[in-house]
Amino acid sequence: MINFNGNIAHEENTLTQNRAFLYGDGVFETLKIVNSRVLFLEDHYFRLMASMRVVRMEIPMDFTMEYFEEQVLNLVNEMGIAASARARITVFRNDGGLYLPKTNLVSYLIHATPLESITYSLNKASYEVDLYKDFYLTKQLLSSIKTTNKLINVTASIFAHENALDNCILLNDAKNVVEVLQGNLFMLTGKKLITPPVSEGCLNGVMRKQILALAKKIEGIEVLEEIISPFDLQKADELFLTNVIVGIQSITKYRKKEFANDFAHVLVQKLNESISEN
Repeated sequence: MINFNGNIAHEENTLTQNRAFLYGDGVFETLKIVNSRVLFLEDHYFRLMASMRVVRMEIPMDFTMEYFEEQVLNLVNEMGIAASARARITVFRNDGGLYLPKTNLVSYLIHATPLESITYSLNKASYEVDLYKDFYLTKQLLSSIKTTNKLINVTASIFAHENALDNCILLNDAKNVVEVLQGNLFMLTGKKLITPPVSEGCLNGVMRKQILALAKKIEGIEVLEEIISPFDLQKADELFLTNVIVGIQSITKYRKKEFANDFAHVLVQKLNESISEN
């Protein structure tokens, strides 16, 4: 039995033994589905497999890319939202043990919600960010994968809300820029497009990979993965964040500096073109 909010109840149908709930012992992927198609399926699949290997989960024999795709599409089709949807697949180690698990076998859960837009578009509304300095990300492999331990993102989201910000920029323990709360960060300075390298502790983002590839095809643009300091941000011409759900979100203001969004607009067009071609 358990005590839940002062009430003694049977333990059935609770999360009291779920390791993702108890220890953050889980990894996840957030997907965008358009017209019954999982965008960037291969990139998501291989990142999920790599994440499971990093945390030493046993990968089921039937957990192929085709199986992964089928399970996601079965859900969104059943819900009637396959035209445009967001889905999250969470993989967690099975119950048992304390810090040391009794098994490395896993279970998974897929959750989906509808999205309004099918194509990516650039939101040109005001979007203000600032640094979050209460806690820092570490420069290690675990920071580059999506685990169910996201307390820094949670506390930083509360900080942003309390300070009327749209987002926060996260720093690592060397006080360098890493990413934003929901994705990777890019900075355009002159003809240089710069994003922090994964070695700085940023997420190895699926959309980050797409934007790097697209930008390298644009004549006159030098694409770099380099360390960014907070001081560099105020010298930038454009700042924008990326993730698979929104695509690209321009940042219009960081402290007293305001930014354009011309290059971000070009990238959004090329992103939609690349999706329609595949």
